[in-house]
Amino acid sequence: MTTAAPARQVFRLPDLGEGLTEAEVLEWKVAVGDAVEVDQVVVEVETAKAAVEVPVPFAGTVLKLHAGPGTVLGVGEPLIEVGPADVQELAVPEPAAAAQYREEEQAGSGNVLIGYGTGGASGARRRRRGRARPTGKAAGEAAAPAAHPLRAPRVISPLVRKIAREHGVDIAAVAPTGPRGVILRRDVEQAIAAATPSQAAPPQPAPEAAPRETAGLADERIPLRGLRRAVADKLTRSRTEIPDATTWVDVDATGLLAVKDALRRTRPDLGIELLALLARICVSGLRRFPELNSSVDTGRAEIVRHGRINLGFAAQTDRGLVVPVVRDAHLMTTEDLAAELARLTGLARAGKLPPEALTGGTFTLNNYGVFGVDGSAPIINHPEAALLGVGRIIDRPWVHDGAVVPRKITQLSLTFDHRVCDGGAAGGFLRYVADCVEDPSVLIAHS
Repeated sequence: MTTAAPARQVFRLPDLGEGLTEAEVLEWKVAVGDAVEVDQVVVEVETAKAAVEVPVPFAGTVLKLHAGPGTVLGVGEPLIEVGPADVQELAVPEPAAAAQYREEEQAGSGNVLIGYGTGGASGARRRRRGRARPTGKAAGEAAAPAAHPLRAPRVISPLVRKIAREHGVDIAAVAPTGPRGVILRRDVEQAIAAATPSQAAPPQPAPEAAPRETAGLADERIPLRGLRRAVADKLTRSRTEIPDATTWVDVDATGLLAVKDALRRTRPDLGIELLALLARICVSGLRRFPELNSSVDTGRAEIVRHGRINLGFAAQTDRGLVVPVVRDAHLMTTEDLAAELARLTGLARAGKLPPEALTGGTFTLNNYGVFGVDGSAPIINHPEAALLGVGRIIDRPWVHDGAVVPRKITQLSLTFDHRVCDGGAAGGFLRYVADCVEDPSVLIAHS
């Protein structure tokens, strides 16, 4: 049983672990005047690792939201203020950005951030206090547009602003149809359709020497933050610190695909797909060539050969590329690997991966063939020492049993840290993986 907070209490952005020092507010799950309980999720934030739902440790009534969506807060900065249910200060307004976001969310104007919905389902968790609503004359005055003139157009959606900017539409001249003067996407589209030379600002004329098709095109600046910045930092560090080399080989994957199809027919309940089989092969190869399951401790000038195999795998999501980690993959059966890969992939695509699921990897598997490409020289996922890439599998002419016949061919590439091993070990690992792909019985013999 929860009790109301005895006084106004400010909940600050907590330490989200993994050395993270800041987070960006994505979506508030509550509004000023809502009743909240202990451990109720009140906001979703994005760290450099993943999107995280943050619960509040207090019970009571929301008095203030200290940051609107898109605001980056440091650990320890004020996030939300909660007080007892009888506090008579519920008129404390939300920050301008948060208020606009909520109005546009209720108006159904579309996503505020790419990959995130407007959170319509979150309303089911709200319990609005009756006393928070203005009554009598005050309510009438609050509803009158003249009593609260807008200082700026009420639009928070980046998509709406972008559409207006690209078509030269002045937001201030657009007639809003959303609640309390919120400008929606349809308002901008109507303004575009009805635009005349006097209503829409024409683009600046291009220099005479410039091609006509480039007129009116403008640069777009995209903040490098959150997950994108974390990826950029890690890849830059990898290229700066690791002397990497890449080796590759074409292989006949017909036999491996036959095994996958047979398992799908005879044991569909196992859910074993190609990625799980490739993960199984990688684990077996790392046992035979532990040099590649390593990292370099530059501070102590040591190579660290890891006793555990924590297998990372690249997953493309709406928020960008992430690398979830299957921990202790060396202890798992192929069925276990398939189940964990499916679970982590689902969390990644839903943006629900906890930060700890994105760290601690010792080797990465990247199936970039899903993008329709044959090969790549991928960047190592620092601080790991190697990464195996798999290209698309397509029919190609191949010499098999002395005859040129069509076979399912793919390209395997291995990028490795030349500090932890030489080409002999790297080539041995890659050749072992290729042999298992071409003849899965090799895997059974060594498992």
